[in-house]
Amino acid sequence: MKTFVSSDKTLTALTRILWGAALFTMPVTSFRYFPFMGDGTLVRPLAFYPIALLLPLLIILWLRGKISLPHSGTLVPLIGFVLVAFAGTSLGSMLDPLPLRGQDYFGRVLRAWATVVVGLSFFVSAMWMNRDEGDLRFSIKWLFAGFLMTVLWSGVQSLAFYTPLLEKVTVTHWQRAFSMRELVKTNRVSGMAYEPAWLAGQIVTVYLPWLFAAFLTRVRVTKYKWIEIILLVLALLLLLATFSRGGLLNAGLSLVLTFLLLGRDELRAARIWFASGFRRGASLFLRLVVVAVALGSLIGAGMFLSQKGYITRLFNSNADNLEEFVIENSAGARAAYTFGALGAYQESPLLGVGLGASGFYIYDNLPDWALTTVPEIARQLSPENRLYPNPKNMYARLLAETGLIGFFVFIAFHFSLLGDALTAFKNKTPIMRFLGVAGLFTWIAVSIYNATQDSLAIPNIWINFGILAGVTSFALESENTAGDGIISNRENQ
Repeated sequence: MKTFVSSDKTLTALTRILWGAALFTMPVTSFRYFPFMGDGTLVRPLAFYPIALLLPLLIILWLRGKISLPHSGTLVPLIGFVLVAFAGTSLGSMLDPLPLRGQDYFGRVLRAWATVVVGLSFFVSAMWMNRDEGDLRFSIKWLFAGFLMTVLWSGVQSLAFYTPLLEKVTVTHWQRAFSMRELVKTNRVSGMAYEPAWLAGQIVTVYLPWLFAAFLTRVRVTKYKWIEIILLVLALLLLLATFSRGGLLNAGLSLVLTFLLLGRDELRAARIWFASGFRRGASLFLRLVVVAVALGSLIGAGMFLSQKGYITRLFNSNADNLEEFVIENSAGARAAYTFGALGAYQESPLLGVGLGASGFYIYDNLPDWALTTVPEIARQLSPENRLYPNPKNMYARLLAETGLIGFFVFIAFHFSLLGDALTAFKNKTPIMRFLGVAGLFTWIAVSIYNATQDSLAIPNIWINFGILAGVTSFALESENTAGDGIISNRENQ
């Protein structure tokens, strides 16, 4: 008996170590050493290695009765989506699309389902490993540790870009030791992600939600209260250094919407504080300094971003219509692939053409303007090109590959997570309000982020949601258990 108890304690401790390792290694998105993957597979999260070891241990502990299965309501639409996707994949095989550049239907389907397994493993692991406040604090601390590692490596990249202290070729060799890609030639910081846009996506969908929630609710998960504020400032500075248009827009919208929806009390208090400063000279000076710092930061950020021409083109465009504006701002190929995927949706509107199979239909459904005005599309259509096209948009991909049914079931899954976030925020305890703010921020950020990416394997869209679903489901389960206990006591009386 003692041996079993000791074994269970060891397994439990090991699960914590593996979960912390997964969160710490989250920044590495394109790890070089993944078996059975070609160079065309760019989403290679290093965090999947500890997750792959963690899940079997959790299953063993569950079989021994030491932990219970998560009982989150979000699992119902998620399982429904998987079943619909499987049905759509079976139907898609009957459509029998022609092979494209050495890729056949079943090969693409197998790769697509592998990404689903990877993505779901992150979500389920996050749910299982986050049941209470202690688990939540543990997870956030290791997320912050991973983010600090990204900040440090981004600093090394910046030294190579902007100072003579390090040669770019040297830092490139260091980066190629773990990443599929060398440093970006345009001197844009990419951290440990594949490219700057991926780093911006990580910051906005994974790290900023917790940092902004700590700022808004004044809840601190670390020992020193100033760490979250410093990390928040570093996150915003690093986001600027990526020069990612999508990341900056996503961060701005997510910050503003979350603040307007859940920060009304703080906004009212700030307005009262600011207005009260006009009654006393010294207090008025302090308010003016705050305004000056805020305006100076915005002006400085604008001047910094104006260094890149592809950002200033957004405001100096000579386009006569939306189509020309999109092409002029280097988004023509992405928009063309999205339109092509929507053409695939017409082949099977209800259940789609099969998970991973939309690429077989994209080239046949490209819009006419893309064939004559977008050089990247011309290169892709060359017979010498061997790349398999992707929709570049999660919503277009879901419509094309899982049909209307799969699309709406997936949206139902997302709205169930929104319900979890709002339920957590309505809770009176500070830690649950902290979770609710981070959950809503994540929900807004991921909803925007999915409009520019189409991978189900990327951890960004799963980790925070899994943490949210795990903690809220456990809290609800505890409340129900407490309620049953009260009823039983009353009956006994």
